[in-house]
Amino acid sequence: MAIRIVRLGTPRISGEGLRLGTVRRPPRGVRKEDYGRLDYYDVWLPDLAPSAELVKLALSDPDPKTWATFVRRYRQEMKEPHAEHVLALLAAMSRRTDFSVGCYCEDESRCHRSILREILLEHGAEIAEA
Repeated sequence: MAIRIVRLGTPRISGEGLRLGTVRRPPRGVRKEDYGRLDYYDVWLPDLAPSAELVKLALSDPDPKTWATFVRRYRQEMKEPHAEHVLALLAAMSRRTDFSVGCYCEDESRCHRSILREILLEHGAEIAEA
């Protein structure tokens, strides 16, 4: 049992399980009833998405210092009580069932899901190999 970290909108892997969208906004131009069918997500979980302010920061500048600021501030957001509760829940669930979490970004190394992977591991989650 484990969590897969995925890019939303990509074909699902066999046994991936429920797909959670840890994004600030739903996909543009896609009807709500098609989110799952088109491999975006089955459940929207914006509680683990970076704030709108942080998304804007991350997209504003490719400089490594800007990214480091994004990482630090996203980690701070994930220490808020509501996020901590969700992270603890997902870590516990990962030891009992398969599911996935994801974002739309093409490059995981410049996406909050790379940091979310680390945070989930820090919470004791089982993470599937890529």
